[in-house]
Amino acid sequence: MSEGAPVSRRAVITGAAALVVAGALGAAGVATGIVPGAAGIRRRLGLDGPDGVVPDVVAGTVTTRSVESAARGTRVSFATMMPAGVDVAGLPVLLALHGRGANAQTLVDLGLPEFLTAAVQAGAAPFAIAAVDGGDRYWQAVGSDDPQAMLRDEVPAWLADAGLGAVFGALGISMGAFGALLWARLAATSPAAVIAMSPALFRSWADAQVRDVFVDEADWTASEPLLHLDAVDGSTLGVWCGTEDPFVTAARELADGTGAAAAHFDAGAHTEGYWRRVLPEALAFAAAARSA
Repeated sequence: MSEGAPVSRRAVITGAAALVVAGALGAAGVATGIVPGAAGIRRRLGLDGPDGVVPDVVAGTVTTRSVESAARGTRVSFATMMPAGVDVAGLPVLLALHGRGANAQTLVDLGLPEFLTAAVQAGAAPFAIAAVDGGDRYWQAVGSDDPQAMLRDEVPAWLADAGLGAVFGALGISMGAFGALLWARLAATSPAAVIAMSPALFRSWADAQVRDVFVDEADWTASEPLLHLDAVDGSTLGVWCGTEDPFVTAARELADGTGAAAAHFDAGAHTEGYWRRVLPEALAFAAAARSA
């Protein structure tokens, strides 16, 4: 068509239809995440859900000390968090395992002390939380660095030194959820609660390999929780994962494959805002298991 030529009625209708279709496809692409940059668009549209906030309460006692871990071959930070307003002597303990690139202090900064006190003030059976540096290798042994041996053989003595009781369960975030599930499988006795928040799990060796964490495929196969679902007691398992989280398919596989006692998949991403939003539910789950 030459410049300035009249536009036919058919062309107008066809063009309008194309725009409608393109708009529909664009909306669908954003909804399904197939459009480049869709994650950012979805976030701006509020599809990640609201961010959680740290409760406005006075936190209980938080003690962080540096201890030598023979199992890891290095000094680690060990943080204990007690709820305010209760007798803390001999309190049972929930382990909190951090994600990759984080450490024990990260979990303190996330607001765990305040969330713990708020849970107890809301009527939850009191317990303490302990966090320790576990490195970045998915809480599994690599050479002479064995975080699981630290959790199993050293942490109980450190807790006793702090006047606290035995570990009854574990809460893990992202990589920490991988570690919590591995810890539960290796434990001498089944824990009362295992909480997997945004669990960083891998449905194939190809997915795991790109993380450059595991020595080889055999190393991953031996550790990957999704390959050992028969060893997970679903009656003690709680799973929380946002629907915008890249690990949500693996998290659903974990929940479905174990018949998890709690499985929550709400709007949310792999972010601190999401973790703060679901922590009240997760800690209530832990408290119920602790008192069962």
